[in-house]
Amino acid sequence: MSFKAAAIQMCSGVDPVKNAAAMARLVREAAAQGATYVQTPEMTGMLQRDRAAALAVLADETHDIIVKTGSELAREFGIYMHVGSTAIALSDGKLANRGFLFGPDGRILNRYDKIHMFDVDLDNGESWRESAAYKAGSEARVLSLPFAEMGFAICYDVRFPALFRAQAIAGAEVMTVPAAFTRQTGEAHWEILLRARAIENGVFVIAAAQAGRHEDGRETFGHSMIIDPWGTVLASAGAIGEAVILAEIDPGAVKAAHDKIPNLRNGREFSVEKIAGAVEGGVAA
Repeated sequence: MSFKAAAIQMCSGVDPVKNAAAMARLVREAAAQGATYVQTPEMTGMLQRDRAAALAVLADETHDIIVKTGSELAREFGIYMHVGSTAIALSDGKLANRGFLFGPDGRILNRYDKIHMFDVDLDNGESWRESAAYKAGSEARVLSLPFAEMGFAICYDVRFPALFRAQAIAGAEVMTVPAAFTRQTGEAHWEILLRARAIENGVFVIAAAQAGRHEDGRETFGHSMIIDPWGTVLASAGAIGEAVILAEIDPGAVKAAHDKIPNLRNGREFSVEKIAGAVEGGVAA
């Protein structure tokens, strides 16, 4: 059965209370347009590079304002409310980059902790060590909902196709990729990666993004997208600022894509042999 999905684009700052209010305003806009599933970006609750400042205001899951607000919004509008992720304080002093999916009654149906940590050094001088503050997740899930089988990823996870393939083989029809892509990496790879994950698995991809210049000084790429199983961009947002994009999701299109290109069924196990590169007489030694 088809459903209307919304991806919420935000420009989260350093104050979780203000970010919760912005999220609520945008979710109300999406619900007013008929969305029954609404997704927010990675780090909806806060983008803060200063770890000490972040730890001073972040809470555990039970007391987190984004979790509380997400649950209330789901219940108020009778929607499936997906907080793409927010920073959750853990008992060991680290944080979890954790996404939540709330059912229409406000209950948490799924949690997903980002598996792949963004530990990179970019050639524009940006350096990121997500693993210094965050504890990586280790479990992927496919959630059975009344309207679709849903898989979960967060931002940097999109560069690891094995995660998406495993969920597709497990039956996922919709993959979710809330993100806070940097401007440099987004310009180079954002749309290509999202469309590739959709095409190679024959699934819908919904990716709500952070966008613009943030209070902590970083700049994110934006361009939230909803993509169909054939790789067509059904809806997209701009590069800067808030937005609400919507698209009709028909899981029947997943079966149609798999019937045309049955690569999930055609995949085979194989071995990899590394051979020496030395050449004698034009033949590998």
